[in-house]
Amino acid sequence: MKTIAILGSTGSIGTQTLEVVRANGDIRVAALSAGKNIVLLEKQIREFRPRLACVWEEADAKTLRTRVRDLPVKIVSGMDGLNEVAVCEEAEILVTAIVGMIGIVPTIEAIKAGKDIALANKETLVTAGHLIMPLAAQHGVKILPVDSEHSAIFQCLNGENGQKPYKILLTASGGPFRGYSREDLKKVRVEDALKHPNWTMGRKITIDSASMVNKGLEVMEARWLFDVPLEQIQVVVQPQSIIHSMVQYADGAVIAQLGTPDMKLPIQYALYYPERRYLAGERLDFAKIGSITFENPDMDVFSGLKYAFEAARTGGSMPTVFNAANERAVSKFLHGQIGFADIYEIIRYCMDHQRAIPSPDVAQILETEKYVYEMIEGRW
Repeated sequence: MKTIAILGSTGSIGTQTLEVVRANGDIRVAALSAGKNIVLLEKQIREFRPRLACVWEEADAKTLRTRVRDLPVKIVSGMDGLNEVAVCEEAEILVTAIVGMIGIVPTIEAIKAGKDIALANKETLVTAGHLIMPLAAQHGVKILPVDSEHSAIFQCLNGENGQKPYKILLTASGGPFRGYSREDLKKVRVEDALKHPNWTMGRKITIDSASMVNKGLEVMEARWLFDVPLEQIQVVVQPQSIIHSMVQYADGAVIAQLGTPDMKLPIQYALYYPERRYLAGERLDFAKIGSITFENPDMDVFSGLKYAFEAARTGGSMPTVFNAANERAVSKFLHGQIGFADIYEIIRYCMDHQRAIPSPDVAQILETEKYVYEMIEGRW
């Protein structure tokens, strides 16, 4: 019986994690956290019976306490509450499915408490990889990737006796706007951007996938997760989303991980690693697939990917600038305040008007995020 805690249990990854728990029956949920969705969180509490649950606002926590007063669960709130979930004594694994840089501090606290991390929070490594990976090594903690591409790379590296990859081939579907021109992107509506051709994900990550900014964030993550130079990471568009990523070795051999686009596979693999469990769902039928195709990404049209490589090369706090600018721009796009192509303009502006801080600590990372938000609000 494994015991886990989940940051972000009501989001896309969080709910799918609980589907995996439900299907297997030998994982206990010790703690849950959510942002504002207390209706769903209450249902999760009643089904999975955690001893601890957190919501962001104390007012929501107060409401939730009333709703679950018949259950032996402690309700907490805010950053202190997230940290309490992260270090929950019974949990062996913390699933970080929370969105945003809010996930950095709880992840650090969990590592210090000796918890393995099933990592789905991109911002943790994008902005603080230089802090997280050495800390995990210091405490003997495993960072188990939940993202489908990074899980694929992780799986391709297994069984190679610690051989370093010669190149990481990070695949991308190309999103719903593959083949569009820059002019086409100016006409994109929110409802268009939320129609991913292959994957079902949360709203923010779906927009990031459409803009290919998500792939840029994954490049930054891969650099830290697998300790490879940026020059040895290549993005390849694979529109069918069958190959989830590949690793090329020094002898020229390429090992790929293939599967249907189902996030429950990398979630379950992280929770049970190194064991492979049966997972219900569709299987690949290669006779029906017929062909798998590849393309280079168009970094002139999808310039967010190009900016991500630039931010990663600059290093320091520049990945934080990139991430914060994109996060606020996507929010504005989803609220109809800017156009889709303006996401790239905002990222470029923020990167041009912010000097990178070398090796920033957590306080500097969070201060950079705040400064970028203020810069955007003052101009857009």
